[in-house]
Amino acid sequence: QVQLVESGGGLVQAGGSLRLSCAASGLTFSQYVMGWFRQAPGKERELVAGISRRGSSTYVDSVKGRFTISRDNAENTVYLQMNSLKPEDTAVYYCAADWHYIVSAEPSAYDYWGQGTQVTVSS
Repeated sequence: QVQLVESGGGLVQAGGSLRLSCAASGLTFSQYVMGWFRQAPGKERELVAGISRRGSSTYVDSVKGRFTISRDNAENTVYLQMNSLKPEDTAVYYCAADWHYIVSAEPSAYDYWGQGTQVTVSS
């Protein structure tokens, strides 16, 4: 069965950095678009960053220049490097896999989800 397991969340001060990892198993990882979503209390789940099968990336405007998504197909892992963190980045972060060619911002497009990891940025 497919499993996506996130790690790397935690508590960090504003301006700090975190690196999230998502290890995938049970699927042909290289054939999936991978996305990092986040959901803050009372807000909808939003795409933070996505990476296509070929490694093309896309970001929500609020994280451009601060976050970097990458993938290692040999290790079946997708990463999210988060720098210059702000309190408004506080949320549960989820990785997701989508068997399509382009990155979609719609959560409903994604086939598999991880359990989420909490990121808390203090001011």
